[in-house]
Amino acid sequence: MELLSVNVATPHRAPYTDAPGNLTGIDKRPIAGPVRVTAPGQKGIGGSALAGDTIGDQHHHGGNDQAVYAFAREDLDSWEPGLGRDLTNGAFGENLTTRGLDVNDALIGERWLIGDDVILEVNSARIPCSTFAGWLDERGWVKRFTDAGAPGAYLRVIQPGEVRGGDPIRIVHRPDHEVTVTFLFRALTIRPELLPRVLAAGDALHPEAHRKALRRTAG
Repeated sequence: MELLSVNVATPHRAPYTDAPGNLTGIDKRPIAGPVRVTAPGQKGIGGSALAGDTIGDQHHHGGNDQAVYAFAREDLDSWEPGLGRDLTNGAFGENLTTRGLDVNDALIGERWLIGDDVILEVNSARIPCSTFAGWLDERGWVKRFTDAGAPGAYLRVIQPGEVRGGDPIRIVHRPDHEVTVTFLFRALTIRPELLPRVLAAGDALHPEAHRKALRRTAG
């Protein structure tokens, strides 16, 4: 398992985002050399964990619980025929493009050691938004992406450090429950009846997903 590339944003203004100044950082591209990774701070104040990266809409994205977004090269490859185009690393707005790691089968609370120092913890799934749809300019993209059930993972920073393309990825902790990234994604989108079961992930669960699951359980 390896980190194929580290991708940071080339910020631009776009009509398909309602972020301040219509600025988006979804256009992420691989960069050479080491990149510093640190916890960015609270959502709304902190952006990306990666030095040099940009998040345009910090109200909905970024912060400690969406510090890093990872997507598998294998999943990018699977989208290419249907989209009719090549997808470069970073094309889905991911910070980390992985190879040999089933990102969507990762458990909430699973921890990855990347390189020698950085430890990240899986805590949520990417929910597609209008900015993502506008960026790809594909009809019905939100539904298509949702139906595929391979959303990629958000991670929080447990131990800071530096990463670069080619670093090995090792799973150093895998908790004992059923809540994978795909399971959580389904619960948050098309199968809300699964929400009470995501509480098994405990404190590792993204706070917003935790609150949504609690409301469903109480109801």
